[in-house]
Amino acid sequence: MKRRFYLERRTPFDYINYVILALITFACIVPVLHTLMASFSSPAELAQHEGLIWRPLGFTLEGYKLVVKNRAIASGYLNTIFYVVVATTLNILLTSIGAYVCSRKKALFSKPITFMITFTMFFSGGLIPFYLTVNNLGLTGTRWSQIFPVAISAWNLIIMRTSIADLPDSVEESAEIDGANDIVILFRIVMPLIKPVLAVMVLFYAVGHWNSWFNAMVFLRDRDMYPLQLILREILLQNDTTQIMQLADTNNEGDIYKMLVKYCTTVVATVPILCIYPFLQKYFVKGVMIGSIKG
Repeated sequence: MKRRFYLERRTPFDYINYVILALITFACIVPVLHTLMASFSSPAELAQHEGLIWRPLGFTLEGYKLVVKNRAIASGYLNTIFYVVVATTLNILLTSIGAYVCSRKKALFSKPITFMITFTMFFSGGLIPFYLTVNNLGLTGTRWSQIFPVAISAWNLIIMRTSIADLPDSVEESAEIDGANDIVILFRIVMPLIKPVLAVMVLFYAVGHWNSWFNAMVFLRDRDMYPLQLILREILLQNDTTQIMQLADTNNEGDIYKMLVKYCTTVVATVPILCIYPFLQKYFVKGVMIGSIKG
């Protein structure tokens, strides 16, 4: 039997989409490539260069050496890892429990609770009531001020609730017949069936905590508790590279290293979260329910 190959007919709309997507891709890649190449460039050549950088201007690792030696960045890295791991774990746990309760038709007050959660997505008290609440709870100036106030995202909870509600009722009914309670159903049956959604939630929460700096600026007083992004903000926006420059033996030419240090710090702060995505991307597929119900 001969195989027949058919060429899919392309419309002008398809080609327009390709051009637009190519432009968007180019616009996303160019800043990353520019920052990466600049971080390996010679500080003297970098200070004199104007425009985009497509290749290193004299290869050097001096910028990364200065960044690694900086105690504030090392401390910020450890703090950020702590905030991301602990906060994301708490986020997934509480969001899963809340979404499961709101998705159950037999749960008491599930609809009013869902309405109140949705209401918070459109209306909030603002920064001052938020600060007073955190302060009255005794969290100001502690690491927990970066974790407990953002324990649940209403948007993510609604997404997970919708995913759980779409599961066939026969899954829960079969588990109940076997004597499983709600805890067993949630953690041993429901959560394995919504792995793609959990992967998305982990990515959303982790990226949010990794990039977070505003709450740290408002609630933290001790620099030893600052996350990496707040340190990065000081370097990029406030042009504060004093601590890093003190580590450099530059013969009073430290100013030419400022731009290099900014690029290197940006790369160091960005690469880890980029490395996590490929491991979660495989879960961004459909069809996880195929074969989960027999008969």
